[in-house]
Amino acid sequence: MRARRHLLLCLFMSALASLAQGQKPLIRLWEGTPVKAKSVTLAPFLPASSAAPSVPAPAVIICPGGSYCWLDYDAEGTHVAQWLQGEGIAAFVLKYRVQGFVPYILHTRLLARGHQHPDALCDVQRAIQYLREHADDMGIDAGSVGVMGFSAGGHLSMSAAAFAATDFLAPLGISHDVSLRPDFVASIYPVVTMNKPYTHKRSRRALLGEYRKHNSAMRDSLSLERHITDVCSPVFLLNCADDHIVNPRNSELLDSALTARHIPHTYVRYTHGRHGFGVMPRRMNAETAQWQETFLSWLRSLAVCRHHPEER
Repeated sequence: MRARRHLLLCLFMSALASLAQGQKPLIRLWEGTPVKAKSVTLAPFLPASSAAPSVPAPAVIICPGGSYCWLDYDAEGTHVAQWLQGEGIAAFVLKYRVQGFVPYILHTRLLARGHQHPDALCDVQRAIQYLREHADDMGIDAGSVGVMGFSAGGHLSMSAAAFAATDFLAPLGISHDVSLRPDFVASIYPVVTMNKPYTHKRSRRALLGEYRKHNSAMRDSLSLERHITDVCSPVFLLNCADDHIVNPRNSELLDSALTARHIPHTYVRYTHGRHGFGVMPRRMNAETAQWQETFLSWLRSLAVCRHHPEER
């Protein structure tokens, strides 16, 4: 009995700590809809000022990486959200649908569909819709909703911009009257292409499925360098020349496509830093430790973030 009381007390104190930090209960994005996806959640990390804001805060949906197989939820999710929250930005960690570890190992999608495209893209569009529709309740600016992603999450964040004109929610029975186009995108050491010789094969298989990964039309359809339009969102793009996981040419292809379409963007390329550092000091070096302030400076320069304070 005493141990049970101690456990309950710990849980209660943990909940109080989360509330004190501005973390709200998980949002189950597909609850009340025809979509059966209970695992998809949005974790809010709201700045203290959002409780009674004089001006709405910009919002960032965070898509952790993990090769579309799993999610690096802490290093590229909650820690990123806590950093942004401390900068006066409303952050929301998206737990989107991925292949899963067991299906990856056992190739179970040879027999059952499992999770694959467009599931994750539906999840991020649903997150954008939800935040725009609930902006007033959360103290955020409905006109300043962006998406930040890492690695495969960087592919997903860019997909939200590249394919914003396609409503993936309508076939699911979801009606709305808000824009699904993110106001800005941050794509950090992203997967970009699904074609040889630069593709990240694990991400391609997880996204397309064991059968469709061989389909050249499907590979082309999700190679982002082929789908940048004149109305693409502004982009912050970052990678390292010594990336040993995702070929650095991925970011170069995206930079070239954005440049060709005259899309406002900033491309930051570090010489050393490799892959997967997120915002974790132990994973960073002197170069990559600069990226957070560089991103904040870029974000403050955007018109969509006109309400973001210049200095804290």
